[in-house]
Amino acid sequence: MAINYTKMHGLKNDFIIIDGREKKISLNSNKIKKISDRKKGLGCDQVVILEKPKKKSALAFVKFYNSDGSKTKACGNAARCAAFLLMKEFKKKKIIFQTEAALLNASLTKNNQVSVDIGKAYFRWKQIPLKRKTDINKIDFKIDSFSNPFVVNVGNPHIVFFVKNLKKINLKKVGPKIEKLSLFPERINVNFAEILSNKKIFLRVWERGVGITKSCGTGASATTVAAIKKKLINGRICYIHMEGGKLKIEYKKNGHIVMTGPVKTITKGNLNKLTSTNIKK
Repeated sequence: MAINYTKMHGLKNDFIIIDGREKKISLNSNKIKKISDRKKGLGCDQVVILEKPKKKSALAFVKFYNSDGSKTKACGNAARCAAFLLMKEFKKKKIIFQTEAALLNASLTKNNQVSVDIGKAYFRWKQIPLKRKTDINKIDFKIDSFSNPFVVNVGNPHIVFFVKNLKKINLKKVGPKIEKLSLFPERINVNFAEILSNKKIFLRVWERGVGITKSCGTGASATTVAAIKKKLINGRICYIHMEGGKLKIEYKKNGHIVMTGPVKTITKGNLNKLTSTNIKK
């Protein structure tokens, strides 16, 4: 059976999206790694699989896999890319699809950008999760001179540090150290942010299971929530600038987070033709 894929990116955060709705696709961690490999495979930050929905209101069940083969419940930019494909297929400008984190609402804006409501932010220590009962407002650890972080779960766990000179941070060095701290039993996504103005933040992210990415939708969401909760910005809308581009994040009064930005299709192909990523092996 031919296994077709679509390669897309949202602000240079790129994904291989496979449609498994007709026949279920099973990929183990080694196969995910092969597909994600930028030298021997197709190269991507994450592999995304579309499956038949479990809820009648949803058009598909979307699963996300990091490039190291691990599974994650949410990915903002991948969700926007998958939503675009589904809206195009069903010729709709508003849809609902399902992830392990939640049912998500998506829509196409007038300028063909994709908005996704990724649900609510969660702040309790068990929801993050943390290894032990902790007041998240009093997390006080220091690593490589960085302290006073904010932790939140926006479908997946994030830690956010606000700094003054973001470009000087050695993210490749400090990112994996924080990701794998014992306080975080499921590991954690690491964000370093610099406030540029009341509605503008510069962000760099070390994603768990991936590494440095050119943008991160849930990271942008977590950072906006953190900035508002810490009263570093006013209002409920912020524009997060990353290496790959800009995302608009709205933290609504009902607690929901809506991200809006562009997506782009890079290429389409057949996995079976790739000798290094042939999933029959």
